[in-house]
Amino acid sequence: MLRTFTIVDPEVHTESLVQDGTLVEAGSLLAIVTGSARSLLAAERVALNLLGQLSGVATATRELVDQIAGTSASLVDTRKTVPGLRALQKAAVQAGGGQNHRMGLYDAVLIKDNHIAVAGSVEVAVEQARAAVGPGTSIEIEVESTEQLEAAIAAGADIVMLDNMSVNEMREAVLITDGRCRTEASGGITIATIREVAKTGVDMISVGW
Repeated sequence: MLRTFTIVDPEVHTESLVQDGTLVEAGSLLAIVTGSARSLLAAERVALNLLGQLSGVATATRELVDQIAGTSASLVDTRKTVPGLRALQKAAVQAGGGQNHRMGLYDAVLIKDNHIAVAGSVEVAVEQARAAVGPGTSIEIEVESTEQLEAAIAAGADIVMLDNMSVNEMREAVLITDGRCRTEASGGITIATIREVAKTGVDMISVGW
């Protein structure tokens, strides 16, 4: 946020008074910015918009992370970011105690239901993805049933996304997986339900709201 001011005017001096990820009370002084009035006013609104947006992401992340404390699950982000703000929003997730899952489709493969439909089966979709990206890139596939889950594991998927499954279905999926690949719960998860999801034993929980 403070970088906004120095981009507008390198002569502006900024001093941050709090560390990223610090919980603050409303009305707290966060930073001191000094410079010409013209420069400060030119950058002010953009800086405040970024501060509000990214602080909101960090705060929401912290609330979710607190809900799953004491479980083995990690809270991860999704690729559903505001255009142009992905790096900043992912940094805000980290500030809130969450983990970055993937930066985009270029550093990990995500196979969704439409890809499976085009490929013809879970197995073929995973095989084609692996042939395209090689052994060093993680392949994740969205599954909606235990049949698809077993097929994904057999095909060598690195991560299975348990999409819109009930808590009982997730618990069964974790038992079936038995550590052969990582599991990610996704879809319809709220602050009211996230702890029950975490207690199923999934490795990761992604929330995109």
